[in-house]
Amino acid sequence: MTAQDLSALLWQERELLELLVFKLEEEQLLLTSGKTRWLHHATREVEQVLERLREVGLARAVHAAGVATEWGIDDGATLREITAAAPDGPWQELLSAHLQAMTALVAQISALRDSNQHFLKAASRSTQETLAGIGTGAGTYAADGASTQGHGLPTLLDKDL
Repeated sequence: MTAQDLSALLWQERELLELLVFKLEEEQLLLTSGKTRWLHHATREVEQVLERLREVGLARAVHAAGVATEWGIDDGATLREITAAAPDGPWQELLSAHLQAMTALVAQISALRDSNQHFLKAASRSTQETLAGIGTGAGTYAADGASTQGHGLPTLLDKDL
């Protein structure tokens, strides 16, 4: 388990984080446009990316432990600690770039997640309010003269069965 292997896994993880940003933005577009019909597909895709991230994250943890041991630090060291312990030269710079990019992506993901949760809660409240409003209000008449019971739908009693 070399630093090069660790770096390759960090690239994979960065690509998956970027894909997660895309999928969350896609989910947000569906929520803001009201096209919730496709929301379950977008949510499933987010879950698939998260599963792939867990797998790559586990592999990264194993490789990071090996590199940390090789560089003389605790095998449970964080990426930040491994970066600080990296020998002078390209590894410190490369690992630092990975760390900065991943930190920025995680911040974007957190913001999108929070925003999407807000939109989902608002949509849920709206649906509940709509459902609560059905069946209230004064009765009216449909175009054919049948009465409605406050919900705009003709009752079965008004129809000849």
